[in-house]
Amino acid sequence: MAQESPKNSAAEIPVTSNGQLEDSHEHSFNRDLKCSLPVGLGLSETKITSHGFDGAKEGVVEAGQFPSSSASPKSSVISPSSTAASRLAGQGCDLIIPTGGRAQQKSGPVVLADEVKNPAMEKLELVRKWSLNTYKCTRQIISEKLGRGSRTVDLELEAQIDILRDNKKKYENILRLAQTLSTQLFQMVHTQRQLGDAFADLSLKSLELHEFGYNAETQKLLAKNGETLLGAINFFIASVNTLVNKTIEDTLLTVKQYESARIEYDAYRTDLEELNLGPRDANTLPKIEQSQQLFQVHKEKYDKMRNDVSIKLKFLEENKVKVLHNQLVLFHNAIAAYFAGNQKQLEQTLKQFHIKLKTPGADAPSWLEEQ
Repeated sequence: MAQESPKNSAAEIPVTSNGQLEDSHEHSFNRDLKCSLPVGLGLSETKITSHGFDGAKEGVVEAGQFPSSSASPKSSVISPSSTAASRLAGQGCDLIIPTGGRAQQKSGPVVLADEVKNPAMEKLELVRKWSLNTYKCTRQIISEKLGRGSRTVDLELEAQIDILRDNKKKYENILRLAQTLSTQLFQMVHTQRQLGDAFADLSLKSLELHEFGYNAETQKLLAKNGETLLGAINFFIASVNTLVNKTIEDTLLTVKQYESARIEYDAYRTDLEELNLGPRDANTLPKIEQSQQLFQVHKEKYDKMRNDVSIKLKFLEENKVKVLHNQLVLFHNAIAAYFAGNQKQLEQTLKQFHIKLKTPGADAPSWLEEQ
């Protein structure tokens, strides 16, 4: 433009070509000028006059007089710079830089379209659901113990579970007694072996007493038969221990899960019955519908766990009969052959059940094997 724009009381602040102020005094005034702008004052209230971007003339920023400034300011002269223009435009609005690199104005703040889920809120929601479920189940258990609440009972399944628990206690008693017998037999065999060695030593020193040799052979034979019987008893103990502490225990763990599912089912069933007995209006109908859905979920879980327990009890009974039949035959034949003095029958019993005796010191490797 050929005509020079009129100047008012606004200051002219010379700046360099990159938008930086020339001295500190003018930089302080420019900062006061920015701070004194009212909230919401945009580019429409600040006039930027350009004297041609192609020539050597300079742009002028015009603004009204501000009461905070005590001295009459000088006019500010600003070279046409995109950095300075962006700095002034950023006072009253937000900037959004698209992928093209061109700055555009937006009247409102930038809001992300995809909301990020807060892990803390998810954990808090899980804790809330767990607390509510625990409260309902605790209230159901207390009401059952006090005789105020009703519980779902499967008579046939409950009877089988009671029998299983009673049998487990009896099997544990048999296992404990068999372990005691094994310990005592081991001590007796160890004593017989030492006694046989003592008789053998005396037979070499007292040649006139041949009876020392006879007793040494007898005690060694008894110790050998005792070791064979000990191997059969230990095999019996290991098999019964597997049955009691692994197979039956696994079934009882499923029974505990079934009982927990039954308590949850009864708790939500009680809640649904209480809501159905109350009034039906706009406030209670959504609660009844939600309670019906939760009741259906826990009913399906209860039915599934009851079916799992029935199947496990059936397979456990078949496995228990098979295992105990073989172990009881082994225990009887081994005890009978030992006290009858039938060494061949005792060894044949171990072969029948594929029992291999461990020789003393067989578990410890030799010094050559360790190299």
